[in-house]
Amino acid sequence: MNYTPNIAGKTLAVRKKKLKFGYILFGNITSNSFFEDVVAGIKMRASELLEFGITVEMRDSGIDNPEKQASLIDELIESGVNGLAITPINDPLISDRLKRLSDSGFPVVTVNSDIPDCGRIAYVGSNYYKSGETAAGLMNIITGGKANIGIIIGSQNVLCHSERVSGFTDYSAKHFPGLRIIDKATNNDDDINSFVVTDAMLTVHPEIDALFLAAAGVTGACRAIKDLGLAGKLSIVSYDATPSTCRLLRDGVITATIAQQPLIQGALPLDILLDYVGMGIPPAEEQFITELEIKIKESI
Repeated sequence: MNYTPNIAGKTLAVRKKKLKFGYILFGNITSNSFFEDVVAGIKMRASELLEFGITVEMRDSGIDNPEKQASLIDELIESGVNGLAITPINDPLISDRLKRLSDSGFPVVTVNSDIPDCGRIAYVGSNYYKSGETAAGLMNIITGGKANIGIIIGSQNVLCHSERVSGFTDYSAKHFPGLRIIDKATNNDDDINSFVVTDAMLTVHPEIDALFLAAAGVTGACRAIKDLGLAGKLSIVSYDATPSTCRLLRDGVITATIAQQPLIQGALPLDILLDYVGMGIPPAEEQFITELEIKIKESI
């Protein structure tokens, strides 16, 4: 997106304010390796901001614990943060909490996943419905338009996951009738759960010859595939270009993966908050959509 903030130009206006921003992720590098690059983007920008007296407080809420995420929001607000970036759990508790903050004039930027009606000033991340359509197009090309597909999703309470699946299933139904959805399972973005549900799905449905891995837990799912002797025999479309996913691409276990610029997702929300709080400049867009990057074995 070629967005480079002029930090030096903003320094004079913000140095005396001693700003502090909160950042809440629902998956950290211990449970979801995608967020390793998101965190790297956060730390990169935070280190630059620190030179000018601006600090960033990071928290991890877990992907399926809205009560904990709500308590972390309250904790950061009580600590005196001036703005919040968050990957929100799609739950009324979180939506209501963010809406109350936004209605009071407090700036919120959603990251990676969105709740459009929560009053946030901007969203930074992928167009997940379009990424699901893209995955459907890839699957159609890879399989020659005919496949029995199993879908592994992280959580229905995460809008980016459910939107990916909706985009995939809607587009397949409309354009690719030969792509049949056989079964779906949830892994909570956890490799152990992913191993268990993938093993069970492929055991119960031996007719499945393609998998759509719509969230994290890719390593666990592929471990099950290997244990069942199906490595290289299934067409698999996944997301992100983590080191483990790239290894699976090189080994021929995964056919293609779709990346979503995690460094930008980590850094850009802090730039937006800095503009808004430090300079009074509203976001130029309501949504900052990162690019979809299709990767295959030969391109990594």
